Amino acid sequence: MSNLAPFHTAASAATPSALAPRPAISAWPDVDTLYRRFAELVKQPMRPIRADKMPQVMRYFDERCQGSRRLSERAKAVIPGGVQHNLAFNHPFPLAIAQADGAHMTDVDGNRYIDFLQAGGPTLLGSNHPAVRQKVNEVLDSCGPVTGLLHEYEVKLAELVCQSMPGVDMVRLLGSGTEAVMGAVRLARAYTGKKRIIKVGGAYHGWSDQLVYGMRLPKTGRMEAVGIPHGATGNTQECNPNDLDALRSQLRWNRLRGGTAAVLLEPLGPESGTRPVHPDYNRQVRALCDEFGALLIFDEVVTGFRIGMGGAQAYFGVTPDLTVLGKCLTGGYPMAGAIGGRRDIMMMLVGGIGTTAKRAFVGGTLSANPLSCVAGYYALLEAQRTDAAGVAGRAGDRLRQGLDGIINRLGLPYVTYNMGSIVHLQTSGVLLLDTGSLWKLFKAKDEAKRRKHMMEEMGAAYTAHGLITLAGSRIYTSLADTDAVIDDALNRFEDVFKLV
Repeated sequence: MSNLAPFHTAASAATPSALAPRPAISAWPDVDTLYRRFAELVKQPMRPIRADKMPQVMRYFDERCQGSRRLSERAKAVIPGGVQHNLAFNHPFPLAIAQADGAHMTDVDGNRYIDFLQAGGPTLLGSNHPAVRQKVNEVLDSCGPVTGLLHEYEVKLAELVCQSMPGVDMVRLLGSGTEAVMGAVRLARAYTGKKRIIKVGGAYHGWSDQLVYGMRLPKTGRMEAVGIPHGATGNTQECNPNDLDALRSQLRWNRLRGGTAAVLLEPLGPESGTRPVHPDYNRQVRALCDEFGALLIFDEVVTGFRIGMGGAQAYFGVTPDLTVLGKCLTGGYPMAGAIGGRRDIMMMLVGGIGTTAKRAFVGGTLSANPLSCVAGYYALLEAQRTDAAGVAGRAGDRLRQGLDGIINRLGLPYVTYNMGSIVHLQTSGVLLLDTGSLWKLFKAKDEAKRRKHMMEEMGAAYTAHGLITLAGSRIYTSLADTDAVIDDALNRFEDVFKLV
């Protein structure tokens, strides 16, 4: 393990309380340069951890993670695959966490890690923030987690979201991002009277039947749609990111067959910017939607509040018709999902039994429960007070700059870039393979397996050096990531890269 001397990168930032709100993304990356570097990365031989160094990595798990190993073995007997969430699939087995606090996590064996997973993105303030926890405990003491009836905090949370996001006049709270996407697609179809949905290929919009289509890798269609009838995805279409000509052609063709209900996209690009879009892309998609009478849906499950209180729509200056929220909406507490949008569209989500008005039906017994709503309200207030998105974004800048320096100094082909607090670290390039046709997909199949294994081994090496990431390729920074935390992390990343 490395020593913990400060890693020399950018000058230290001011304390959060001294900061005025700033753009959470200080500069948009040069997209054309990134795609050239992606192509170079996947064309050359992989640069994994050296074979003679992997036993050193794996010894960490054998010697220091016995409690996690035992718990993962117990889990396999009662849980398919041993985990309940895809984020927990880590090589060689899932870590069992006993404590999460701020920028760090501690496992059941007492090992402490810098937490760059941050629960997959929701905890912009850092884990288990005390100001939020206090308010949650007060509500639990007074009425418990759920009543089934109206509570003041669901109104307060909805008001705060509407005040913050340009494209949101009204909000309907739901149980998760997946549910919110399902509801938004249903709402778009009900409002427009059209049925076709165009998504940007490679984007992840949850696991509903209709959107397990073109996931993670563009132009893969139904590759992961096992157990899903063809009819469920029959009106789902995809276009490659940044390909406005293809989108226009699809919209034009759909118009001859009844039209397009909505275009659905992640505003940073598929998989939180794994395939980044050009900075003007969202504005151009907005113009195409207006031209062809389709609604524009922004999936802001990741970007909502992490890219500032106004989300990606405020950053890009593009107003969608509907917005999908999750993750940061409740500050890491459960039941995080919402649809927001224009008042005339949102009024089709009016609840009630026996209504004869035309509406799009959504539901959920635990939606908008007091526990989630009080957590979301105070998490967003705290994020606003501390400029959490801006502070986390500067931490992301510092980390990316430091990683760039290490990669260049060691002569590695890896690619790192960030959109504020969302940092991408591409070492194997498995998600960057060209799958634009069935032939290319067939050719890439074995290569993808090898590159996926390399990514898993890199993730294991990060873990063995005290770093928790998302699948070894994505990093979320938070308000808790001080300069000292980032410098410590850079020393640890350098130790890993020296094993290559």
